[in-house]
This record gives sequence, C-alpha cells and structure tokens, in this order.
Amino acid sequence: MPSTYTGLGTQLMTTGENAGTWGTKTNTNLNIIEQISGGYVSIALNTTGATTLAVSDGAATDANQVGHRVMNFTAALAGNVTVTIPLDVEQFYIIKNSTTEDFSVQFKYVSGSDSGVTWAAGDRGTKIVYATANDATNPTIVDATSAFVTATSTTTLTNKTLTSPKIVTSILDTNGLELALITATGSAVNEFTIANAAAGAGPTLSSTGDESNVDINLNPKGSGVLKSGTAAVKVAGTETMYVPAVAMYPETANGAELNQTVLTAGNPELKAMDFDPSTAEAVQFNVCFPKSWNEGTVTFQTFWSASATDTGTGGFTLAGCSVANNIDYDLAFGTAVANTALAASGTQDDLMVNALSGVVTIASAAAATNTIFRLVRDTGTDTNSGDLRLVGIKIFYTTDAANDA
Repeated sequence: MPSTYTGLGTQLMTTGENAGTWGTKTNTNLNIIEQISGGYVSIALNTTGATTLAVSDGAATDANQVGHRVMNFTAALAGNVTVTIPLDVEQFYIIKNSTTEDFSVQFKYVSGSDSGVTWAAGDRGTKIVYATANDATNPTIVDATSAFVTATSTTTLTNKTLTSPKIVTSILDTNGLELALITATGSAVNEFTIANAAAGAGPTLSSTGDESNVDINLNPKGSGVLKSGTAAVKVAGTETMYVPAVAMYPETANGAELNQTVLTAGNPELKAMDFDPSTAEAVQFNVCFPKSWNEGTVTFQTFWSASATDTGTGGFTLAGCSVANNIDYDLAFGTAVANTALAASGTQDDLMVNALSGVVTIASAAAATNTIFRLVRDTGTDTNSGDLRLVGIKIFYTTDAANDA
C-alpha cells in the first residue's frame, strides 16, 4: 500500500516502503514538522482577488505553503483580498498583516460558509488564529487574538489591577466617545490625588506633588461657568460695590449739594447729589476694598437723573488714592478718568446709567488701605443745561483670592 499524507503534507509511510530512501523521507518529514511547529514564511499576496495557499505533500518548501506556524503577508494591495487554505488543514497560526494600502485581508478555508478571520482596512496587526476542520464541509477559522489584550484590540478587563498605566491621549466612554482628554506637561511635578471615603465623609480630589502650595485649576470653556450642582460657583474675578449719594460728601470748594426730592407722595423720594451745569462741582467718598482685591485698576458707572426735560449729555470723571496705616491722608489723587457722556432721555427724573468707563488707576493702591475717590461732573464735555442728580456710583474691581481669610 502506498504512503498517505497528513493535511499539512507529512508522509505516513507503510511497512516495508521506501527501502533505501526511508532516512531521506524521514528527514523531510522532520523538516515539515519543524515548519508546522514554528517555521516562518513571508508570503507575497496577490494585490487583488484571492491567494491560494497549498500543501506540497512530502516536501518542505516555502512557496505559498500553508504549513508554516508563523506567516507574514506582504503586498501593495489594490483591493480587498482573501487568503485561502485547503479544507483538511488543521493548524494554529501567528499571522502578521504587513500589506500596504488600506484594504482588508480575509483568511479563510477555500470553501464553506465560515468567513474566517479578517484584518480590516488599515489594520496592520498580528493575529493568533486556529483552523479546525471540525466539519469536512464547513470547517472554521477562529480569531484567538480576541481573547488577548493587544496593541489594537478592544478588550473589556474585569477585576484586573493596573499599576501605573500610561494613558496617552484620552479615556473613552462605553459608546467610544471622549470622556476625558489627557495632555502632558514636560517635567511635571504636581498632580491630582483622588481618594474615596468611608460613611459620613465625601471623596476627595487633592492637589499633590513636589511643591508645598499647589492650586487646583478648573477652567470652563468660553462663557461657561464653574458649577456645583446647578448653581454657579463664585470665583475670584470682577466684583462690584455700589456707593449711594448719601454716602458721599461735597467738597468744601465747588461741592455738589445733597438734596431730597419728592416726586409723587408715597413713591420713592430722590436722595441725590445735585451737580451744577456750568461749574465742575465735586464730591468725595471713601471705601475699604476687601482683602481679596488685587490692588489693581477699577472702572465705574454713574447713576443719575436730569432735573429737567433737557436731552443734553451728562458725564463724570473719577480719581482715587489709597491711604495705608501710618500714612498721612494728605495725598494727591491719581489721574481722573471720564466716562462717556450719556444723552438724557428728555423725561425729567428718568434714571440714566452711563456706560462702563475706562480704567482708573488709584494712586498708592495697596492692601489694607482706605481708598478715597473724587467724583466731578465733566462740564467740559457734557451738554445738559440743567442740574444732574447723581443717585450713586458703581465701582468695578478685581479679586484674586477665594475669600478674605
């Protein structure tokens, strides 16, 4: 009886066969077994269509041989391709897709309903697959790599401990959408520490690192605000203080006059500083800014009404100086800054609010000071022919600390 062959080409010799050549054939079988157990072959695929891998019975050859354990597919593909193996082959493979151009590579049996294993277009990964002729008509090829974590795999890890994992760009949610983006800072020394908590206490997000005093920076995008729950969190930045006319005092020379005007009995009465239209009258007031003030410039808005139906414009200038502990109050004000004159509505007693002024530099501005302001009607530029009734002023300043502790 003549020899038979396995699905991968190993010769099964019958008793008494191959006299004088038995040793040579045995050596060939050993070479084939070596290929099967760990041999490597590089196979240039057809650039389109199918590449058929074959078995040369009783021969240890590399050309398009299906028996090698490790295979490297190469080619500059011009379309999606398939690589087929005979129906009776059973083997497990380590296969690297080294083809170029973005087309898919399908590895399957030459016939049958099983679709085998496919490298998607652009996938240059290595797969571990096993081919099993469990069904002579419809054998299957299985991608064992799906059970492993690889550089290109999408793997769900359960109850695994990751020690110092390096996340390069982002963390995705269960839908594959960006949940958090990760950026790197060269020579970073500070970081976050996240801690959970026992019953009765909240979890903690802390600033830690090499330095002793480390901020936590939370930066909303665009006009977004920082919130706790649904409420905006108050943060350092622009703040305002309103100073009513009743908190001001006329300057001794050319001072405005504090008057109280009854409009309609039982309605609000107008307590205002009246500024003359022809003389640059002035008032002063003083404030103490909070400790969180950055000792920088301020801006202002004036609130007034016209004493008549005149539609002429009204405006003011503001100057300031700060007086520290053990310093004489007899200081010079900083440069006066005018706001943009505003045309009155033409209706007596309408409230008029000037636009926000330019920056006012306060002379000797410093922490823990008493700041005196000088407000003057800008008769050199406004055109209203009647008294302006100033009801108050709003000062805009900047804080750079969370509170006044």
